[in-house]
Amino acid sequence: MSVVTRFAPSPTGFLHIGGARTALFNFLYARHHGGRYLLRIEDTDRQRSTAEAIDAILDGLAWLGLEGDAPPVYQSQNAARHAEVAERLLAEGAAYKCYLSAEELDAQRKAARAEGRPMRIVSPWRDRDPADAPEDAAPVLRIKMPQDGETRIQDEVQGEVTIGHQQLDDFVLLRGDGSPTYMLSVVVDDHDMGVTHVIRGDDHLTNAFRQHHLYKACGWEPPSFAHIPLIHGPDGAKLSKRHGALGVDAYREMGYLPEALKNYLLRLGWAHGDDEVISEAQAVEWFDLPGVGRSAARFDFKKLEHLNGHYLREAEDARLTEAVIERLSRDIPVDDAGRARVAAGMAGLKTRAHTLAQLAQDARFYLERPQFPLDNPKAEKLLQGGGAAVARGAGEALAELEDWTEEALEAQLRAFAETHGLGFGKVAQPLRAALTGSNASPGLFELMVILGKTEVLARLLETPEH
Repeated sequence: MSVVTRFAPSPTGFLHIGGARTALFNFLYARHHGGRYLLRIEDTDRQRSTAEAIDAILDGLAWLGLEGDAPPVYQSQNAARHAEVAERLLAEGAAYKCYLSAEELDAQRKAARAEGRPMRIVSPWRDRDPADAPEDAAPVLRIKMPQDGETRIQDEVQGEVTIGHQQLDDFVLLRGDGSPTYMLSVVVDDHDMGVTHVIRGDDHLTNAFRQHHLYKACGWEPPSFAHIPLIHGPDGAKLSKRHGALGVDAYREMGYLPEALKNYLLRLGWAHGDDEVISEAQAVEWFDLPGVGRSAARFDFKKLEHLNGHYLREAEDARLTEAVIERLSRDIPVDDAGRARVAAGMAGLKTRAHTLAQLAQDARFYLERPQFPLDNPKAEKLLQGGGAAVARGAGEALAELEDWTEEALEAQLRAFAETHGLGFGKVAQPLRAALTGSNASPGLFELMVILGKTEVLARLLETPEH
């Protein structure tokens, strides 16, 4: 059997971080077994599904490298096929028309609440003569679920799971207007797409039992189910807005690299020994469902940031330069000279940063001069108590230098410090603040070479008194 998995988001908003992990697990399982990974947009809720949300989901998946192996299937385009299957079930006696009114359904709900039991719809129309149907009523179509006994599913993650049939009611296949329900559409589409393994969040576990019986009623073999635990916040509660960003687009904007985010999501609920940094090739080789845990994983932003720092250091300088220039050009002009400076300084910049956002902020001084007073209070303090005068004096000493290399710069500044009876740190730190606007930066002599003599002297000599 060739493995076929699918990721099937509902386009009612952004690509949720939990959805991204589900897509990743489906992708890796298919790749590990030499199968296919497909994408389906479940856009049957026409009021809530929007083109903007579809675009956002597809863009997020593309950024993560999790596009399907075929063009996405749009569930709304298969409505006629879904209805056809439902009508066949009706003709075969596996489904029935139900004329329960809204008032009757509400009465059943109130009775269930009063008795402290879960709501389970019981329809008198299951075995009632359709000739008794009220005139001009638009019935729904319900499946005939088994009423006695129980069903067992061997879940690839949760193990054997059992549910009593008294907990499953005759769910709706077609609404009164003839439109198919989610439960029907999912089963028909999964069957028609040849899906062999349904890997999704464990909030769908109860649905698996309903879908299992719908498969059987249709005469189809159910797929293997694997229900993965949800992602929780650091406090153990279900991940929500109060924990921070929920959408993949937000993590992208915060400056995380796609490979880092995928690596982190992979480790949320799955493990391979003590390995933390796992390449995609290793993930494909190692990933399988028995390695997925049954407990909810906790999202740790510090671990993600640390992992992202690793991938930043491993990334090509040219790639990071383009990403940083794109961010900085949103609010400051970037000319060829500025781009060249950022490119030249990238090797020194990326060793300190954990996100692209931080990297862009750290690179800003290569494109624009610091504005006084400095926003960085630690850097501003370095220019007080004579620090600004030291910066200007060092600038005057450097103006005499013809050999603008790191070695020559260091020698000239050490001589300046010795002449004025200063420790070298008392010279280097004010210079760093005046040149970069920060108290921390790449190597001082490195950045001075990259900025060039004209720019360095302009910044030092124009440092105002503090």
